[in-house]
Amino acid sequence: MLTEVNPKLPMRDKAITKDFYLNKLGFQEFGGDYDGYLMVQKDSIQIHFFEFKELDPKENYGQIYVRTDDIEAFYQFAQSKNIISNKLEHKPWGQKEFSILDPDNNLLTIGQNLF
Repeated sequence: MLTEVNPKLPMRDKAITKDFYLNKLGFQEFGGDYDGYLMVQKDSIQIHFFEFKELDPKENYGQIYVRTDDIEAFYQFAQSKNIISNKLEHKPWGQKEFSILDPDNNLLTIGQNLF
């Protein structure tokens, strides 16, 4: 039945989004080059982006939650790229997490289960 999910987030400018995810977050592009559409992957995570030129980043509520098995290493990596939106925290729901905002204000929360 259901096997995976690939979130689709809005982007205003494909070149800027591609640069951020490939050069800042270490993703790779896959699936071909399509007008107004971008697909990136890292490890077993895939994120798709659709062009939305009129997007106002202040009104964008795009969000995804990405789980990791080594939050400390990914946090250090993100810190080295100067892309952290908030510091690493222990949450009451049993997660250790931090967040990153991309150029279009899409929120990527990175988390690891504490149990």
